[in-house]
Amino acid sequence: MTYEICPTHLAVQAMRDNGYKNAAYAIAELIDNAIQAESTSIGILCGEKLQQSGTKSSRYVDKIAVLDNGKGMDADTLRIALQFGNGKYLDPSLHTGIGRYGMGLPSSSISQCQRVDVWTWTNDSRNAIHSFLDLDAIKNEKLTSVPEPKNKKIPDIWQKVGGQFSKSGTLVVWSKIDKCIWRTATAIIRNSELLVGRIYRKFIDQNDVVIKMKSFNIDSGENLQEKIALPNDPIYLMRNTSCPAPFNKSAMFDLYGEHAYPIKYRGTIHEVIIRFTIAKEEARLGYNAGDKLHGKHAAKNLGVSIIRAGRELDIDLSIVNSYDTRERWWGIEVAFPPALDEIFGVTNNKQAARYFSDVLKLDFEDFCKREDASPTEVLQNMREDGDPHAHLIEIVRHMKDNLKTMRSLIKMQVKGNQAQMRNIGNEAENLATEATRERQEKGYIGQSDEGEKRPVEERKEEIEKTLKDMGTSQETVNSLIRATFNPVGTLKYIFNHADVETQAFFIVKLKAGEIIISLNTNHPAYDKLFEILEEETDIDDVKTLQTHLKKAREALKLLFMAWARYEDEQPDGEKKSIAQQVRYDWGIIARQFLSGE
Repeated sequence: MTYEICPTHLAVQAMRDNGYKNAAYAIAELIDNAIQAESTSIGILCGEKLQQSGTKSSRYVDKIAVLDNGKGMDADTLRIALQFGNGKYLDPSLHTGIGRYGMGLPSSSISQCQRVDVWTWTNDSRNAIHSFLDLDAIKNEKLTSVPEPKNKKIPDIWQKVGGQFSKSGTLVVWSKIDKCIWRTATAIIRNSELLVGRIYRKFIDQNDVVIKMKSFNIDSGENLQEKIALPNDPIYLMRNTSCPAPFNKSAMFDLYGEHAYPIKYRGTIHEVIIRFTIAKEEARLGYNAGDKLHGKHAAKNLGVSIIRAGRELDIDLSIVNSYDTRERWWGIEVAFPPALDEIFGVTNNKQAARYFSDVLKLDFEDFCKREDASPTEVLQNMREDGDPHAHLIEIVRHMKDNLKTMRSLIKMQVKGNQAQMRNIGNEAENLATEATRERQEKGYIGQSDEGEKRPVEERKEEIEKTLKDMGTSQETVNSLIRATFNPVGTLKYIFNHADVETQAFFIVKLKAGEIIISLNTNHPAYDKLFEILEEETDIDDVKTLQTHLKKAREALKLLFMAWARYEDEQPDGEKKSIAQQVRYDWGIIARQFLSGE
């Protein structure tokens, strides 16, 4: 019985469950090492075997390798690289790159497999040296230290599928794979493609590195699939990305703002850069843009992208409203240097910024109330206590303020032209116009009717000015005017959405012969009734559609009950009689308008 502080054979087994989300994140650790070694070309090579089970045969992944053309390692560096918790970049003050923790190669490898072999060379791959870790040998205490590297020929299969090996480089091979959740090489590549493209988007976009993914038959070397990872930019400012057409070649979002926040830490000032983006209006045109390919792509990139040294750690979903499908149309990217790792709480597997995520989840105003102190006092106390969260709270508060404004702009972005783009066209406006013409023929005159006699171009100009004064975008204004003054005939009603300072659910403006109804996007009824029916939802998402209809029904009942309470609160006499008469008269016109359905 021995009493080592850390018995190797037990500790290594425990480290297998070290929190890598999946094989793609584990592979990313090897890509980190390759980039750190100044690689410009990295290959992810997945070897499949054919497995026979009775009369049925299927493929399964047998080995996974990462090959790079970096500067390679000498014998000492290779042994250090295979040690847990050792490495050249442990002190962030001495380094600004993506490495640091000395856990990447061994930790990520054993999270997926029982054995990892490493070949590395600094002058011709024929001079490669080799070492390894094998969990069975470690478990049986036959392997207690990293084996001394020896010259060993790179197996023929890797030379065949790896192509032309560079003068220097490294090959890491996982075998005895037992923890990978994806059984086939195709699944590994499919699930890794977007993630790898997102994590290393800045390196790929700047042409610093090319990342290739290949699946092959490990017995014959036959190539089965090959792809090059394209940048996957969750704030959609990059061009030539994995986003589907028409936004694969051009940016899908516009930059809303960029802010630099200085943080003084250990005597040095470091900058945190935050960028905010909003989808371009053309990305959201058409019926249910969220169900189009580019909309579905954006749905996979929801959240705040956290960037450390140009490499994404995580996309944090803490402030995403999961019930609102329009969340896909904004982007936030937070970038910081490794020197602030302790402030942000970066985990040793580089998959999260723990303290930053804590602050994102924090309701700071509620926290201040519980502390019975003002926000200024709370922040001052936190700074005096050396709480690292203090550095982040002001950043996150400002970030949330910006997000609130962006959400409001996104709400307004395509309102007004959505109805024109739907298959039903302007059915409600057509029915209301026909009913109004019938009432006009019977002698019912409205104040707006006189304006119909004015020249069309003059009417258009006045309506355009009215809509723009309410904050409606030019593209939406153009769409509304085209729909109203169409070749078939002029519509009487214009349905608009506006951010107006009033307690009313909607406002009515009589302009140039038109009746403009503007729903107040600030009124709770807008969110609960009208907007929820226009939310972008995947066509096959029946459960969400049913939920939306149920909420809309409840909101409509609440509106009726609010009116009933309004009548109830009127004193007996003229005011109550007027309210009842308005309800009665409105009901008569509503009956006529709705009878056309």
